[in-house]
Amino acid sequence: MILTLALAASAVAAAPQPNDYALPQNWLCLPGHRDACTAPNLDVTEIAADGGLTVRPHTPATAPKADCFYVYPTLSMDPTGNSDMIANDEERRVVAAQFARFGSVCQTYAPLYRQSTLTWLRSNMTGSPITVDMELRYTDVRDAWRHYIGDHNGGRPFVLIGHSQGSGLLKRLVQEEIEGKPVAKQMLSVMLGGHNLVVSKAKGATGDFKSTPLCTSASQTGCALAWASFRETAPPPENSRYGKPPAPDKQIACTNPAALSGGAAALKAVFPRQSAAFDLTGRDLKWSGKETQPATPFVSLPDLYSGQCKTLNGAHVLAVTLRPATVGGRIADPGGDVKFGPVVAADWGLHLIDMQLVQDDLIALVGSQAAAWASTR
Repeated sequence: MILTLALAASAVAAAPQPNDYALPQNWLCLPGHRDACTAPNLDVTEIAADGGLTVRPHTPATAPKADCFYVYPTLSMDPTGNSDMIANDEERRVVAAQFARFGSVCQTYAPLYRQSTLTWLRSNMTGSPITVDMELRYTDVRDAWRHYIGDHNGGRPFVLIGHSQGSGLLKRLVQEEIEGKPVAKQMLSVMLGGHNLVVSKAKGATGDFKSTPLCTSASQTGCALAWASFRETAPPPENSRYGKPPAPDKQIACTNPAALSGGAAALKAVFPRQSAAFDLTGRDLKWSGKETQPATPFVSLPDLYSGQCKTLNGAHVLAVTLRPATVGGRIADPGGDVKFGPVVAADWGLHLIDMQLVQDDLIALVGSQAAAWASTR
């Protein structure tokens, strides 16, 4: 009896404690604070096909009509299965790369959470998985959401933005905290980059979401986007992590943020000038073919990429093509493939740049959806 009580007490003591999201240190981005979303400079240098440079200053919204709530992808290099609640360089770097510039159209919220780490992912892929608490990831995000909606939202419209692990957690958040509840009327969209969102092939049937349709126009609200990017010249292999349907009557959603109604469109790609945020090799990139290189933290490459949702090798994905480079113009291919040493992991596609490929398309969509929502109120 005494031993049983002691073991029970030990288990309770070891249980992770919930985070207090009333504390600013538990947020990477929180309005009114200097943080990863208020970097001194978020300007973009637009690099034309001939290598010419044009600086586009970033202008934070002074009275944005909407909020953006972001959950970041797998990035922590902490040695344990779950990350701690200390923001390291990798968290700040990726949040700045994927999310900070949304501050031009919305108030930015990005909670820290005890995610499953890159250390765990690598251990799992090598067949020697370390211990991880998968539920802890979601309860952290849920607790942050509940604090946000209860203490910060005030009835404003919101957009949920995620990538990879973050997308999976947001999908569950929509299922459990939003669909079928009054707050669903405030949701402009949920943007799930690098994730398999299951939908039904049959009209009127449901998949992962019961009442949230896919977005088909920029004025539609209460809808979902989901996509996983692959080079059209390197389509998903048989063991692809993305795009493969789980059953014959289902398919994986693909919504092209640059062409919600379907078809091909140029992608408005924006990259961090320093490649470490999206290229695992950390190589230095020469963005322009001219002697003068961009000095801003971000670069854009108009008309370099085009994308279209296609079924390639049985996988429904965002098929990406690159425009042939002009000799002496600009970088021909910034990369974005997942690599293990020199070997490209084809099953991941362009996972590292899912968000960068369409960043300005997504930012523009938030603005359009916020305006559409306001016009009905």
